[in-house]
Amino acid sequence: MFKVNIKPQWEIRHGDKSTLDTGALLALLRAIEETGSIARATVAVGLSYRYAWGLLREAEKTFGASLMTTSRGRGTQLTPLAAKLMWADRRIAARLSPTLESLASELETELGRTASGSERTIRLDASHGFAVAALLLRLNEVSLPLELRYRNSTDAVVALARKECDLAGFHVPIGEFGPPASDHYRQWLNPKIHCLIHLALRNQGLFVAPGNPLGIRGLEDLARPEVRFVNRQTGSGTRMLLELMLARTAMSAMGINGFENAEFTHSAVAAYIASGMADVGIGVQTAAERFGLEFIPLLRERYMFALTTESLEDPLMHRVLAIIQSTSYREAVDSLPGYDGEDTGKILSLAEAFGAAPSGARTLPQDAAGSVAAAPPVKAKAGPQGASLAKARPSTRSPRRQ
Repeated sequence: MFKVNIKPQWEIRHGDKSTLDTGALLALLRAIEETGSIARATVAVGLSYRYAWGLLREAEKTFGASLMTTSRGRGTQLTPLAAKLMWADRRIAARLSPTLESLASELETELGRTASGSERTIRLDASHGFAVAALLLRLNEVSLPLELRYRNSTDAVVALARKECDLAGFHVPIGEFGPPASDHYRQWLNPKIHCLIHLALRNQGLFVAPGNPLGIRGLEDLARPEVRFVNRQTGSGTRMLLELMLARTAMSAMGINGFENAEFTHSAVAAYIASGMADVGIGVQTAAERFGLEFIPLLRERYMFALTTESLEDPLMHRVLAIIQSTSYREAVDSLPGYDGEDTGKILSLAEAFGAAPSGARTLPQDAAGSVAAAPPVKAKAGPQGASLAKARPSTRSPRRQ
């Protein structure tokens, strides 16, 4: 199985000065920050001391400002400019990584098919998340053929209904917003042919800068005119969740400064705030902690994969399930801040996960095989308060936990 790795690379040029390739420079700056010494940093990144100094001087000439300060007893430290360069790189990676990973996966599949004639793959469509990323690492370790497309929760479930993927990742809140969110996804899920794999519980909340300088406590603070907000994109489960919560409070999205400023991942939202471009955003706790932000919890939600019951008998899907249900993966999920892997790998029917479908619930027409035409997302409406999703026993036989 071929593995393709695509990394973002960016360059800077000022006026008629030569173009500065930031790749080696950023690696050196990160090493200086970690070691507090240029000499130790050069060893860490594999550069000669002379070359490293030349690289730093070239960069400082381009910017017309210093990247480091050196003082007795404190070693070498980065200036605010150097720190901003590193934050810029993290923001680029947070925004582009899902797209590049999806593209790399497509290239891997095409190369495999071209070289060997054909290669059976598991097609995974899912919103970008930390439990999903941890699973991909384990699937890659065993060279399991996988075709990945990062896309929002609604698009993933629609793709499953149209038989364009084998696993569709999406998330549903626990508590009063569970029923309306579940009803949204029921439009494309057929209880006769689809089931769910519980991947993780996780915390959703607000991200704010260290020290919470604006004293943000909850959603109501988003309406303050001085508070700059960064949102998730339309169609994402997190965006839908926010709209449900706003509907409950009768807050207007038009009154939120930055409501239409959208990022495509939890990490991108965190990076946006960490760089000072916004004061608050919404996402999962892991992203906030990885970018050194404070986290204000709002609710818990369940992240799941939807699939056809028939596919549970597929040998390749058996291998995927065995990894999801393994002790090592469950421990990896548990180690993520704000995640809970207690029920990871449990297989549920739609009724077990969502409860009984409401009478008169609208579902899209499907043929005997479950095929459905594409449909535009329909916004869920706030519903009555409901109970937390219950822990249910698996309704379908599955591979044993490893």
